[in-house]
Amino acid sequence: MRIAVIGAGPGGLYFASLLKQVEPHHEITIWERNKPLDTFGFGVVFSDQTLSGIRLSDPEIHDEMAKKFAYWDDIDIHFKGEVITSGGHGFAAMSRTDLLEILQRRAIAHGVNVLFESEAPPVEQLMAEYDLVLSSDGINSGIREKFSEKFRTSTDWRECKFIWLGTSEVYEAFKFFIVETPWGVMQAHAYPMDDQKSTFIVEMHEDIWRNAGFEAFHEEAAHFPIGQSDDKSIELCEKIFAEFLGGKPALRNNSKWRNFAAIRNETWVHENLVIMGDSAATAHFAIGSGTKLAMEGAISLAACILENETIADALKAYDNDRRPVVESTQRSAQAALEWFEEITQYMNQEPLQFAFNMMTRSRRITYGNLELRDPEFMKRVEDAYLDIQIKSGNVPAGSTQKVPMFQPLKLRELEIPNRVVVSPMDMYSSVDGIPGDFHKVHMGARALGGAGLIFTEMTCISPEGRITPACAGLWNSEQVSAWKEIVDFVHTTPSKIAIQIGHSGRKGSTKVMWEGIDKALDSGNWEIMAPSPIPYLSDGQVPREMTRADMDLVRDQHVASAKLAVDAGFDMLELHCAHGYLLSGFISPVSNKRTDEYGGSIENRLRFPLEVFDAVRAVWPADKPMSVRISASDWVPDGLSEEDSIKMGQAFAAHGADLIDVSSGQTTPDAKPIYGRTYQTPFADRIRQLAGVKTMAVGSISSWDDVNTILAAGRADLCALGRPHLFDPNWTLHAAVDQGVRLRWPNQYGAGSRQPPAGRTEDPKPRLTLGTSEVVAKRPARWRPRAK
Repeated sequence: MRIAVIGAGPGGLYFASLLKQVEPHHEITIWERNKPLDTFGFGVVFSDQTLSGIRLSDPEIHDEMAKKFAYWDDIDIHFKGEVITSGGHGFAAMSRTDLLEILQRRAIAHGVNVLFESEAPPVEQLMAEYDLVLSSDGINSGIREKFSEKFRTSTDWRECKFIWLGTSEVYEAFKFFIVETPWGVMQAHAYPMDDQKSTFIVEMHEDIWRNAGFEAFHEEAAHFPIGQSDDKSIELCEKIFAEFLGGKPALRNNSKWRNFAAIRNETWVHENLVIMGDSAATAHFAIGSGTKLAMEGAISLAACILENETIADALKAYDNDRRPVVESTQRSAQAALEWFEEITQYMNQEPLQFAFNMMTRSRRITYGNLELRDPEFMKRVEDAYLDIQIKSGNVPAGSTQKVPMFQPLKLRELEIPNRVVVSPMDMYSSVDGIPGDFHKVHMGARALGGAGLIFTEMTCISPEGRITPACAGLWNSEQVSAWKEIVDFVHTTPSKIAIQIGHSGRKGSTKVMWEGIDKALDSGNWEIMAPSPIPYLSDGQVPREMTRADMDLVRDQHVASAKLAVDAGFDMLELHCAHGYLLSGFISPVSNKRTDEYGGSIENRLRFPLEVFDAVRAVWPADKPMSVRISASDWVPDGLSEEDSIKMGQAFAAHGADLIDVSSGQTTPDAKPIYGRTYQTPFADRIRQLAGVKTMAVGSISSWDDVNTILAAGRADLCALGRPHLFDPNWTLHAAVDQGVRLRWPNQYGAGSRQPPAGRTEDPKPRLTLGTSEVVAKRPARWRPRAK
């Protein structure tokens, strides 16, 4: 084959070298516009996993790189005068110049034709003359831009500014320096790259950057020739971070301010052209280097070519196999960069909680993962979290239960025995709004299964307020009796039970989901109403715009339902203001187009939901808590903003809400959620930090490791799980066994038994009696969490 490579960065060089080693008869040419060792930046970082892949693919190049590596195991977080260290991480770094020198020499030795200071011929010409064209021409790739419609490229410019520097201070660990300045919070990411110097990246939100005066320096430096650094900005950085730089001047290498661009492509292949490295996908330096991804991509592409008979098949395999892996890394990097964009909201956290929060920012490193990496660090984190919970009144004084998910939570006079919640899930199994045996078994099984709090499905306040004819309701005495039977059963366990009440609004009078979700009934429709006469689906029933009399009726129906919930004995009540139902319809600008005092600003759109909340709170017992479920985002450009979600939390808290149940979406069929593990938790986190109210996280939380991570990081106070509880009604008890925790539940090891099943041995160390639960001092080895 004839192969053309555009760009002699690490990805292109390594790919060419790998392929020529195995199949030397290929003709490979690389065009590079710069001189051999022209490069910007300083060090590049590799994880143990990446190095293992390089060692297996090319032992010789791994050994050459290893001679230049600076290795470290620890991460140090400098925060509020303390240094918190976490070990067991395993990274290596080297100078980018050293890496390029090794890769260039190896590629040339294997017979690759590397043309430095040479512009590549037009890409169309290369695609016609060569069997394969690889574009590895970096983040500003002209090839990618030329074919952006084919690759379906998107570029997301982020909110932080950063400048890449170096220092002659040689650090012994990866360092995060968090500095509070008169202008706001700034941070530096620093790591050693050899025995003489370290990389030092300064980063801050653009607003802080502007307040500090960097913008004027940046505008002046924009006219400098390529290679000249922004010296005035660097001098100010040297003053701000002087104690961490050891008083030494920062090293420069075309060091200027930049915004990070998150680049994504829906495909990396167009005909016989393939893109790689930063040209294909970028990942923020908060979790690793682009060089790492480029070299892993080189290994993958070379393997696909060797394993397939045609270039078309090889490129298809590469696109299908490698791109999802990189997209997963990008999701983690996105979570990490967003954490740093919002770092100011965490500055009130205790140092150890802040450190744990930072360590788990990408969602790849978790509570259980850190237990394996650094048990001593996690013991300190657990102690700090318990102390925070005791001081806040959530946990009784003297409690020594260390595992976050098994600590109680107090809301008013209600004590929830643990932090695991069965999320509200519509079952569409009621007759005339009356829950039956199905509901008793459904909720009773989860109560027996150890969950601290059980939520009913959305329980409709009137016949016309139902979503479907099969929805549960609470508007008459027969329904009260049925609910009371369920509540009484749940109360035979330590679990508590909450009712969620609401009105369907424009999403009412529809089929059950398995017959056509959100589709109007074929017959027997009832009139629906909403803030504005806008159907949920374009072919759906058009709702009537609500009058003031309609609002009075709906408010009074909520009040009547709440009074019946008291009679049924529920421990807690939640007002449903999410997912596009009636009250959510008022809050979202997508569905509320009113021009009166109930439309327009977020304050106006909240007016009626707050009226309903106030009326319900007035009849709900003062010693029992109330929560509100909200959709924090509509997932459309013209929908709810981050500021709106914070104002929602603040408003409901000011009116007496004890907890905000933070969901998102389902307010418009045009929504485009960005799904992923715990993808809605950042909304709960932001509201908790900035609105100052307890929150419940929900959405793709599936493991006890996720739950412990969310809680210990201070991102939420409760975690709601839906599908995991459908899959396993005993999910919480199984999580307790996995972690060596004994709950005071009648059936943790079988009905009435508090002993492990025959054949299961547990740690022989003495147990500690800890408040309402017992914990194994050392967790059983066979049940230890595995690293993610």
